[in-house]
Amino acid sequence: MSSDGAPEHQTLNAADLKVVVVAGTWHETIAEGLVAGARRELQASGAAWSLVRVPGSFELPVVSKAALDAGADAVVALGVIIRGGTPHFDFVSSAATDGLTRVALDTGKPVGFGVLTLDDEQQGLDRAGLPGSKEDKGAEAAHAAIATALTLRELRA
Repeated sequence: MSSDGAPEHQTLNAADLKVVVVAGTWHETIAEGLVAGARRELQASGAAWSLVRVPGSFELPVVSKAALDAGADAVVALGVIIRGGTPHFDFVSSAATDGLTRVALDTGKPVGFGVLTLDDEQQGLDRAGLPGSKEDKGAEAAHAAIATALTLRELRA
């Protein structure tokens, strides 16, 4: 499981951060689990946050960039891409990953990466932070975005 070796983390104080969660709508049960995990982490940190929905993972980069350009300190990008029988999976996974990386580098602001690239639905259910899930990738992505925003703030001070 990919969580082997994951560091323990404390709840961070992000009361002065504005975070936008940008979430795709494909694979509703898994997507909603990711959003719920991000919500729990953001609420615990005290960050001001909002949720923006996009049709799918391909749209995450452009909307994430718009949120950061509009003043967000960080974005949490959440999506679900499940491998099918065509190369579509590879194209969307690559576009979302490369696009979100570019957004972070171009804006100089963090993008918490919560895009699940899966072979099957069960892998997503195991990672979505749902009852019985082994991991909570939505919460992990939110924590990463907050931690990185705080680190960047310290470096730029």
